[in-house]
Amino acid sequence: MKRSFIIQVACLILIIADSCTQTTVLQEASPLSVRVSGDRLIRIDKMLQQSIDSGWIAGAVGFIARDGKIVYDKSFGVNNIEAKTLMQKDDIFRIASQTKAITSVAVMMLFEEGKFLLDDPISKYIPEFANPRVLDKFNEKDTTYTTIQANREITIRDLLTHTSGIDYAGIGSEKMRAIYAKSAIPGGFGSDKIVLGDKMRALGRLPLVHQPGERFTYGLNVDVLGYLVEVLSGESLDHYFHKHIFEPLGMNDTYFYVPKSKSDRLVKVITEDKNSHLINARDEFGNYPLVAGKYYSGGAGLSSTIKDYATFLQMLLNKGEYNGKRLLARRTVELMTTNQIGDLNLGRDKFGLGFEITTASGQAKLGISEGSFSWGGYFSTTYWADPKEHLVCLLFLQQSPFSHSEITDKFRAMVYQALSD
Repeated sequence: MKRSFIIQVACLILIIADSCTQTTVLQEASPLSVRVSGDRLIRIDKMLQQSIDSGWIAGAVGFIARDGKIVYDKSFGVNNIEAKTLMQKDDIFRIASQTKAITSVAVMMLFEEGKFLLDDPISKYIPEFANPRVLDKFNEKDTTYTTIQANREITIRDLLTHTSGIDYAGIGSEKMRAIYAKSAIPGGFGSDKIVLGDKMRALGRLPLVHQPGERFTYGLNVDVLGYLVEVLSGESLDHYFHKHIFEPLGMNDTYFYVPKSKSDRLVKVITEDKNSHLINARDEFGNYPLVAGKYYSGGAGLSSTIKDYATFLQMLLNKGEYNGKRLLARRTVELMTTNQIGDLNLGRDKFGLGFEITTASGQAKLGISEGSFSWGGYFSTTYWADPKEHLVCLLFLQQSPFSHSEITDKFRAMVYQALSD
């Protein structure tokens, strides 16, 4: 009898231990089951539909999960103004700079393997970045310039936090845009004619806009990190993502270049004419996901669905694990979502290793909890994950320019007004 009791207790302990190690997996549930008001979620429907009726946006997909329970997953409007085809929940969007978080996770996976230390100089792995120089004087007439020696080398931590002094081609400062254009440095979207390594090595020979670590400058830092992943892993960034991130997480609709079998699900880019009326953008502006490309931009190249990206965020909210597959350790996720830029200025909030981090001041703006991590993309996609409220939230549009960005802030605020606990 005693032996039987001991066996029963041992089995109970194993069951409890197993249940404790189960990670949250996204699944549909009623809002009420996770203390969310279904009636108040309808307010989001009305706001998005009103934005469409007002001619501000053509369509959108919204997603909210709490405690891993999907309580809001809806599409609105059209994905193509000319064809007037209805937006679908599984449509594929150009997520642009939301690629950065995925590249940052890939970098930290290699960090966990002991491939590098965060404060290693990037030149240790990409020699072209050795002995960096900082822009001094710039001649606007012929784009010539002089430089001074940088105070120190660029570190991998600098790249993850956008404090390296590398600027952006296309959307950066006027001087650096001109310098990058002269050396044919791309802004980050796809191409079938160039490869990542060639352009990142060329970037390494160009001047910085400021001293490393001096301030936050949003730039091509994560494209450099994408190439670092290739150098350290011996795999293309595309292959590394699919093998080590997308396949384990079941992200089956995320690509640098969308296959022909799924091309009809790629949402058209919407823009505005001279009268501020919404129209389809010219094809060449947004067709890069459809070419047979080989340029794998770690900073902006991916296209994805809202559910795929929500799965990626839920993995991070689960402290690095999803559906029995561990990508990162708990402490690594905590490291990534901790302020890494100290007192440097980034408006109300701070920046970790790949994410904007909401501060107490940032929480006061819309109610997003302190400690939440977030970012967005050039074509008006946005996301955040809130560890305190156990929320994964995304709003995907496909529009540039986006004259009514208040829609995004309204969505953020309206998520929290729907919480009922």
